[in-house]
Amino acid sequence: MSTKDPFYITTAISYVNGVPHLGHAYESIMTDVLARFKRLDGYDVKFLTGTDEHGEKVAQTAEQNGMEPKEFADQNAGIFREMTQKLGISNDDFIRTTEERHYSSAQAIWQKLQDNGDIYLGNYEGWYSVREEAYFTEDELTEGDDGQKYTPLGTEVKWVEEPSYFFKLSAYTDRLIDYYNANLNSVQPDSRMNEIMSFLKQEGGLSDLSISRHKSRLKWGIPVPGDADHVMYVWLDALTNYITAIGYPDENAEEFKKYWPANYHVIGKDITRFHAIYWPAFLMSANLPLPEVIFAHGFINVGGAKMSKSVGNVLSPDDLIETYGLDQIRYFLMREVAHGNDGNFSHEQAVQRINADLANGLGNLAQRTLSMIHKNCDAQIPAAGEIKEEDRELLHKAYTLVENARQHFNEMKFNRGLEHIWTVVAACDAYIDAQAPWTLKKTDTERMKTVLYVLTDAIRCLAIIVQPVMPHNAPQILDQMNVADDARTFAHISEKYALKAGTQIEKPQGVFPRIVEDEAAA
Repeated sequence: MSTKDPFYITTAISYVNGVPHLGHAYESIMTDVLARFKRLDGYDVKFLTGTDEHGEKVAQTAEQNGMEPKEFADQNAGIFREMTQKLGISNDDFIRTTEERHYSSAQAIWQKLQDNGDIYLGNYEGWYSVREEAYFTEDELTEGDDGQKYTPLGTEVKWVEEPSYFFKLSAYTDRLIDYYNANLNSVQPDSRMNEIMSFLKQEGGLSDLSISRHKSRLKWGIPVPGDADHVMYVWLDALTNYITAIGYPDENAEEFKKYWPANYHVIGKDITRFHAIYWPAFLMSANLPLPEVIFAHGFINVGGAKMSKSVGNVLSPDDLIETYGLDQIRYFLMREVAHGNDGNFSHEQAVQRINADLANGLGNLAQRTLSMIHKNCDAQIPAAGEIKEEDRELLHKAYTLVENARQHFNEMKFNRGLEHIWTVVAACDAYIDAQAPWTLKKTDTERMKTVLYVLTDAIRCLAIIVQPVMPHNAPQILDQMNVADDARTFAHISEKYALKAGTQIEKPQGVFPRIVEDEAAA
């Protein structure tokens, strides 16, 4: 049995009425970066992603495509699964809400809520958005010139009247306020927490929540326990995936006991309310612990505009990988987008950042250092001679990389963590320019060897710490230095595991090719 501390992290499950775009890729990559970081930092990680496959939108889109809902869901779930593979996502499980294990779990939590007296049958009248799978009050809507009402995100609503089961969300207003007052960092960033608290404190508190659809209107869903005329509403169904994957309803399952409550739910800001109000209330009713942190990231705009099919600026993960390279696009997104904010993607930004930081930065540093060793030191790591103060300073920066970047990564402030790491890349560049080993080759070969040794061990540490962001190219740098596969965790970023003199190195190859403008998509 593992003695490592457990760490459970999830993405939102992707809705299968469409296909993956840059926004899906961004969420998957950022969650993967933290999962990989925690593994390398000694944690027992469980990383979950998957697909949300029930609901009115899926049923309608399937019909428009001349397919049965399950057939349509199978097709698009396969595309999302392929996306995770193409992006190098290290998820331990891929859950689909159409799986039998999830039917059992969702129906079990329904029964738990009902047994607690929090579910009742009533009639619903209100404005409903099929696209957002949500109800809205009159004061949340705006009216267009044609009289059509729209949600804050600009989607159409329609007036719905139907019998529905309700969850007594109103009974949890004060409990949720008290919980968040005592756990101020449990919704991140702070701006999202402020939005949630404002919503909870609105006059009249929370309204009860419709959690079923009558089969006369929707058949595509998980049957409500004990009532064949209703299927479960998508949010109670979908949110339960996070506990399905670790063995619920068996609360004594090994994974459930180990991993729940989740350390992080990583979601888009547009579904914060569902995760920070509905989900905690469901869990409270089911007498289950609440997740530690809900991190709601921003949107990725393209060329300054929100991605939209009508605008024609929707970017696919496949296109991005083909144009820029997989690890390069992973790095760009993590480096450019600030904590929880909206980000902007443009071709010019991507080329500038990738060339400056990777091709001309870390990549060039590694290649020119290892090339000098290969050429001037018989392709072996040289022995260090006298270590001077400037050598110690650089090695100290390298050996303290993790302790200086850890908090940034743990808080999903990846741009800040990478900023710090690249100060060490810059320090290496300044060191190599100041020491000029190409000149020392003619005047002091022993000093040249020491300089190259110091640089190479700093590069080893840099390559180890950037693995979560660039899990394919960073190991190639370590391969060229013949660093053992079992010597690449964060525990190895220390003097104790410094490179051994005499280690044979491979002929260095560039791992981050420069993007030439006429070769990249404009």
